[in-house]
Amino acid sequence: MRRSVLFGMLAATALAILPSGATAQEKLKIGFIYVGPVGDFGWSYQHDVGRKAVEAAFPGRVETTFIETVPEAGSDRVIEQLVRSGHKLIFTTSFGYMEPTLRVAARFPDVKFEHATGFKRALNVATYSAKFHEGRYIAGQIAGKMTKTNTVGYVGAFPIPEVIAGINAFYLGAKSVNPNIEIKTVWVNSWFDPPREADAAKVLLDQGADVITQHTDSPAPVQAAAQRGKFAFGQASDMTQFAPNNILTSIIDDWNPYYIERVKAVLDGTWTSRDTFDGLAKGKVKMGPYVNMPADVKAMAEATEASIRSGAFDPFKCPVINAAGQTVECKGNGRLSDEQVFGMNFYVQGIKDVLPK
Repeated sequence: MRRSVLFGMLAATALAILPSGATAQEKLKIGFIYVGPVGDFGWSYQHDVGRKAVEAAFPGRVETTFIETVPEAGSDRVIEQLVRSGHKLIFTTSFGYMEPTLRVAARFPDVKFEHATGFKRALNVATYSAKFHEGRYIAGQIAGKMTKTNTVGYVGAFPIPEVIAGINAFYLGAKSVNPNIEIKTVWVNSWFDPPREADAAKVLLDQGADVITQHTDSPAPVQAAAQRGKFAFGQASDMTQFAPNNILTSIIDDWNPYYIERVKAVLDGTWTSRDTFDGLAKGKVKMGPYVNMPADVKAMAEATEASIRSGAFDPFKCPVINAAGQTVECKGNGRLSDEQVFGMNFYVQGIKDVLPK
């Protein structure tokens, strides 16, 4: 009898130190929601690489689920589906999931949510993103050196701050080495639509662009450029395989360390809502191999990458002048602050295109 009481007391103590809602036998169920297919070889593909890294890091302790090709509008239903099937940590990995994530989170305060590229948080909603613009500045410098027409093309998804900051950084990088550079942008109003992405690239090529970059998720623009014998940059993952003779480098998103860190925090009971915005210095943004370019251009790119990583240089160092000729207030100790970059809603001076309303 005394042994039974003692055993009961020990069991109660053990349960008390486990994270809320878990027992020694339970696995933490983690859900991921993707805006495109995991086979896009870009944005969603890289997030799924991170999901697999979580499984490898915590064998026997976690169970992951992913739902792909989820439209941003009306995604509440899919997010809630994961909650009701027992998922206690949910990553929603596209900008347009922000409001749906917040709405579902408000109804399920015991579930933890992580939203990629968002700016609104709650006690059970964290946000995370990456300084993709750092890589785009480097790509811009390469483009400025490699173009023969002085015209570069940009395939954009939606005119949200993340994409606008990337266009600005790419242009500033190109302008820093080529004062005659001109950038043209075609918006496809989709994150993943290979035919429209390819058509946008072709329009830009027809307009004289001989280097193509993108903020969309498929390798279609890279392939369209290669078909015309022009240069291109990969997006989100290393896209060298799709245009081995024409790609210059890729901006690679590495979510693995972040996902592992945040899952560990839930397992340890130390998870809190926060915002994370890292770049080259923390390895969340990486550059693919520098190929198909002269040695001096490669050396320039490597030097700029090292300078950004060390903190010696920032793509949005002050002064930054907008397209209207106004100097933007400098809030970041010699550069635009992270908040300014994350909320960027203007083109820099020299870009002739007009932002869509």
